[in-house]
Amino acid sequence: MKVYKTGQIRNIVLLGNSGSGKTTLAEAMLLEGGVINRKGEVTAKNTVSDFNTIEQEYGNSVFSSVLYAEFLDKKLNILDSPGMDDLCGGSISSLEVADLGLMLVNASGGVEAGTEAAFRNADAKHKPLFFVFNGLDHENANFEQSLEKCKSSFGNKVTVVQYPLETGPAFSSIVDVLKMKMYKYGKDGGQPQILDIPASEKSRAEELQNQLFEMAAENDESLMENYFEQGMLSEEEVIKGMKLGINQRDLFPVLCTCAKRSIGINRLMEFIIDAGPAPDEMPMREIAAGKEVTMKESETPSLFVFKTSIESHVGEITYFKVMSGKLTESIDLVNINNGGRERLSQLFATAGKNRVKVPEMLAGDIGCTVKLKDTKYNHTLSLKEAGTQFVPMEFPAPRHRVAVKAVNETDDEKVGEVLNRIKFEDPTYIIEYSKELRQLIVHNQGEYHMNVLKWFFDNVYKIEVDFKEPRIPYRETITKASQSDYRHKKQSGGAGQFGEVHMIIEPLEEGDTPKNGFVLDGKEYKLSIRDTQELTLPWGGRLLYCNCIVGGSIDGRFMPAILKGIMEKMEQGPLTGSYARDIIVYVYDGKMHPVDSNEISFKLAGRNAFSMAFKKANPKILEPIYDLEVWVPSERMGDVMSDLQSRRALIMGMGSEKGFEKITARVPLKEMNKYNTSLSSLTGGRGQFKMAFNSYEKVPADVQDALLKAYEAEQEEE
Repeated sequence: MKVYKTGQIRNIVLLGNSGSGKTTLAEAMLLEGGVINRKGEVTAKNTVSDFNTIEQEYGNSVFSSVLYAEFLDKKLNILDSPGMDDLCGGSISSLEVADLGLMLVNASGGVEAGTEAAFRNADAKHKPLFFVFNGLDHENANFEQSLEKCKSSFGNKVTVVQYPLETGPAFSSIVDVLKMKMYKYGKDGGQPQILDIPASEKSRAEELQNQLFEMAAENDESLMENYFEQGMLSEEEVIKGMKLGINQRDLFPVLCTCAKRSIGINRLMEFIIDAGPAPDEMPMREIAAGKEVTMKESETPSLFVFKTSIESHVGEITYFKVMSGKLTESIDLVNINNGGRERLSQLFATAGKNRVKVPEMLAGDIGCTVKLKDTKYNHTLSLKEAGTQFVPMEFPAPRHRVAVKAVNETDDEKVGEVLNRIKFEDPTYIIEYSKELRQLIVHNQGEYHMNVLKWFFDNVYKIEVDFKEPRIPYRETITKASQSDYRHKKQSGGAGQFGEVHMIIEPLEEGDTPKNGFVLDGKEYKLSIRDTQELTLPWGGRLLYCNCIVGGSIDGRFMPAILKGIMEKMEQGPLTGSYARDIIVYVYDGKMHPVDSNEISFKLAGRNAFSMAFKKANPKILEPIYDLEVWVPSERMGDVMSDLQSRRALIMGMGSEKGFEKITARVPLKEMNKYNTSLSSLTGGRGQFKMAFNSYEKVPADVQDALLKAYEAEQEEE
């Protein structure tokens, strides 16, 4: 393979709903670009991009694939991304390094849930888009209806460059209003006949061409003047104006294909080369630290890793974009993220699992290497003296959580290893071992995402695992003051144990300070506070520990032991074993024994006195409350509102945003299990949500009763 200069490269990502034909389009482009000599099919499980066993079994992309095609002395790097929103990690990482997105629209389905999700992701990354209407040979294909839906969903920036002469099984001809020619294809696609537009289509084509001229001219004052003076523009002028609009996301051209029959593919690739941005025509990735670089071959070499994977018999594969300079075989670079030295012993252009060795790669190109020591996705490799580090990719927050446990306890360690390996390939899995909940929790994007994980355990690693609803990180606190005392006494020959502790506890709220006295159960307690320790608890909230001992009833050396006992019960609350918080403890009296008193005695006395006082202080369970934002189609608003209210949600507001109705609410985490699935069901997959922790609040009485009973039953089982 020849070495391509920056201006000869186009980096594109295929986006769209699952089933819109992204993988089939990739096959057609690879065939047109000479990478393969026979086109594979998804149903035959022999496509270049969906080469993983799970993808062949599921019949859709699960991971992104990196491909390339050579066409008209240019190199097209093609990233085939998953269409399901649960698998968004692959499309987001691909968007990060692509300079252009091809948004595939199924001509029989129109704008679908995955189309909207992909558009939002591209919008967030400020990536230019071409709309590619695919599957125009389907019997239910409707170009006009799909176009109207695109315009209503994404605005009038959606501009026709091509339209089909007819749709359905007879589809074979495309009218190109930029070229003002008709491309007529044979049964199996290939090279078209380039013909004059039929007289019956002339007026429509001219009208659409004028619209295209206007859209192109709007992006350049000199073009606008030419258009007003001459009433038309040359093809070169239109492409110049279109490129400006495309790069600024002010114009989304519409093109037509039938990827399955290779219709429109060569013209699409030609248009990508003519009107799509080269890598150096797009903004440089933001630099977090070190030397500023530009995407030029003459710059200091640097690369950004956007994807890592593991293949049997090969090991780790590192996919990167050359951000600046020139990479050559055996170049030595430094991982700016961890300081490690890495040698790129080999460089490859990649088409799925097939790799072609290349001697060098220039700024803007995408490739891979193997067997790096400690370089993962989001890492930057550069020269040490430059220290250039690029801002890492950001992935969406998890929308689903599940507890994972090996059926056989001897496999627990293997489960952890597998999860870390899978996270290495898909960073939208977040693995957390919760000491508090005593569970290994996988945060993910949804049930489908979780099922992918289960497939790997069942079919690749052969480990039986249980997937359960995670426990909720409740908190415990008190709502009134109470008093207790406890004597720990143990005598079993030799030295004994003795410690007695008297304490008062009360709720701690913002701005509270310790008191000097209480009246409890008709008895007055006067306190003399000698010192106070304030502990900010790792799990949230505070504890104030007040030493009110006078007269030496408890030696000062035992006060830390009493606090240690209290903290043990704070870490495993008396009600449900959850963390306790926001309490003031006053230790005001007690007794010692000159021989038998020791630290363990006072730790146990303090722990038990605290537990007794806690249970008398009208204790309450607190639950985590999350801020929730939900975007739904207007016609589904009522269903989604009803569902939220059934989840104990407090609706905070409603509004409109980007064509969707937006609901803001506060909702208990307990009620959000599998919400992603429910919302998808209620909205036909079009609903979106995000949530973030807000605060802890008291649970309703009936919920607390149910939690207490469940905890008692669990303790009896154990």
